[in-house]
This record gives sequence, structure tokens and C-alpha cells, in this order.
Amino acid sequence: MSEQRRAVVDFYDRHPINEAQILAALRRRGVDGRALVPEDLYELDQDHYGGLAAVEALGRRADIGPGSVVLDVCAGLGGPARFIAQRFGCRVVGLDLNPGRAAAGRRLTRRVGLERQVQMVNGDAQTLPFAAASFTGVVSQEGLLHVPDKAAVLAGCARVLVLGGRIAFSDWIATPRLDDGERRRLDEWMAATTLQSLAGYRALLTRAGFGSVEAEDLSSEWIVILRERVRMYAAMREDTVARFGLARYDEYNQLYAFFVGLVEAGKLGGARFSGTACPAGS
Repeated sequence: MSEQRRAVVDFYDRHPINEAQILAALRRRGVDGRALVPEDLYELDQDHYGGLAAVEALGRRADIGPGSVVLDVCAGLGGPARFIAQRFGCRVVGLDLNPGRAAAGRRLTRRVGLERQVQMVNGDAQTLPFAAASFTGVVSQEGLLHVPDKAAVLAGCARVLVLGGRIAFSDWIATPRLDDGERRRLDEWMAATTLQSLAGYRALLTRAGFGSVEAEDLSSEWIVILRERVRMYAAMREDTVARFGLARYDEYNQLYAFFVGLVEAGKLGGARFSGTACPAGS
């Protein structure tokens, strides 16, 4: 395993939003973990920005509906995949690099009875392990920031989509104000690599074979969400310290303070992208 892949796996092995934390939260609410429905997890398993509304927005931009077959790239614990499957009445395959999170996603999916609609797979987004034209839609949420070769991921997404299939994803974007030292710290602290600009992602999508490319700047919305995340993380202190230790909790606090500072300074932001898979050469 490459050093970059190892860094991503390690980051999510120690992430405060995890299967154990979700199950502990359910126990505190008096919810029987053996008899769950998908809605029981919705407040707990969405490890991305914007909650269920953001997932639904991606689903609509990807033209997902009943009968769709959807690939969720960098799917984490599978929260968005489960919501999409239930909300749109489709089948979803979630792909994640971290084997522990893919396995946890499978367990959570079984707990809510969606294993026939949602499949979790451990694999590398840079080399998608699926046949050409296997999916009608592709989604991803704030996962590509960890992938070094974003061009390879997007080219792979175009390959596995049927012609006319849609991609919709959100990710962090860098502005020209983000300096090299800050990029290095983001890479070292949270395995954020080869951060793209709004225009950079547009160009990558076009080169990968997507047409009708749209880009929406979400930075102002994400500042509000980030501040709420800081409060949420503080409320999870007891669980995080018990699972990972005080040093890891303090390290994560420092990371978030640095991260929020970059966003508030206009050096880092968020965006949502979409496009349609076109015939080669079109």
C-alpha cells in the first residue's frame, strides 16, 4: 500500500464519526440496535456537509430514480448510499478505500434491512473495479480530496457510466490564496491531496469525457456547517476520548480550528459539480 493510501486509511481509522460512536449514540437514545430502520441512522451516519438535503441534491443532479444503478465513490460508512437507495428506490454500490469502514457500512446496512439494495465494496477509486457501462449514476461527497489522481477517478467514472449517465459530486476546492505550506499541512493532517480549484475540476471533468458540466460554489453554506461541526465535535468529546484518547481528541480540535480558519479566510471552500457521460470524441 502506498504512503498516501496508508495515510487515508489511518485518518479514517481514527475518525470520530464511526460505527462504534453511532451505536453508542443509539443506546443513549434508548434505541434497540438490533431492530433499526434507515431513519434511525440519518442523524448519525452522514459524514459529509449539508446532511440529507445535500445527498438529495446530488441524487437529483445525477438523475437518480427508481431503477437507477448508482455508484457512490468514497462512500465511507454508507450513510448517503443507504439514503439514496431508500429515497429514490434504486440500487447503490458504495466503494471505499478503508476496509474497516466498508465492513462497518455493510454491518450498518444489514441492521437497517437494506442489504438487497446497498452493497459496500472495499477498493481504490483510482482503479474502479467495475465493468464499463455498469452504472446509470455516480455520486461522491467530499471524498475526492483524499485521492491523488483525480483525473483517473473521473475517467473511471466516465467509463463505468452508461452513455448519458450522470455524475454529481461535492468536494473541497482551493483558491489561489491557499499557500504551499497550508497545502502541506492539510495533506499531513488529513490526507488532503492535489486540491483542485473550481475551474480545475471543470477542466478535469471535460477531459474525462463529461459534457454539460456545471459547478456550484457552496463555500458560504459550508462555513456555517463547519462552525456547527465544531460544536458537534465538542459534544462528542466523551466518546472520542474513550475510543481514541485525549491526545487524538486534542489533535482533531487543532485540525478543525486550522480548517475553519482557512475557510473563513477564503483560502478553502466547497463546491458541487455535475456532468453527463458523452461518447468518446464528442
